[in-house]
Amino acid sequence: MDTQTIEQFKQALPGALKKSVNPELIKKINTTLNDPDMYDTYRDNLLSYTKVMQEGKFKVTSYIDAVKYVSHKLMGKTNTDAFAATFPQKIQRWAQQGVASKDQASYITAYNKSKLVNLIMEQTLIPTWVLNQDMFQKALNVQAELMMTASSEKVRSDAANSLLTHLKAPETKKMELEVKQSEDSSIAALRQSTMELVKAQQEMIRSGAMNAQDVAHSRVIEGEATEVEV
Repeated sequence: MDTQTIEQFKQALPGALKKSVNPELIKKINTTLNDPDMYDTYRDNLLSYTKVMQEGKFKVTSYIDAVKYVSHKLMGKTNTDAFAATFPQKIQRWAQQGVASKDQASYITAYNKSKLVNLIMEQTLIPTWVLNQDMFQKALNVQAELMMTASSEKVRSDAANSLLTHLKAPETKKMELEVKQSEDSSIAALRQSTMELVKAQQEMIRSGAMNAQDVAHSRVIEGEATEVEV
């Protein structure tokens, strides 16, 4: 994994996990990317699915393993083959320990159903409306043909209504403004300083230092009243 991709991977992780990117983790990533035929797939998937790390307390190392497993699943491999490609040392250890095939299958099934693996799998799914966009257009073409050529008025009407429904321009959502009658500290401070200024001006008028016309032609600068020449 090149330096740029390592930095991209670090930036893609949630804030709390950025510090988890250490030399040991980088070594694991490089080991994962060691397969030249899978390099681009592993790299792209590692960077693409980091959002799932925000949805649970997962180790970054577990995330890397799950991405590798899912990458093999997306290639059409069975659970067993994808697991073996992801955890070859574990498969070898099971063989040495004589772990029964049914027990291995149970463990692999459990891993395939794990939360982290399924969160990543969800990220890879293509929305049906995108996947079947060509079918949607074909259906519209059929409805348009029926609207123009069907012998039954009802069929033409239904086809026309269908087209009107599916081709209707999106409605503009009305923006609702919620006016909250609340004051923050800055507004309260401004009101207080204004009241103090008014009191000060009233005192100056009573003492003869200013008259009403002087007050009318004064302005406030940084909380102080100054006279304006007219």
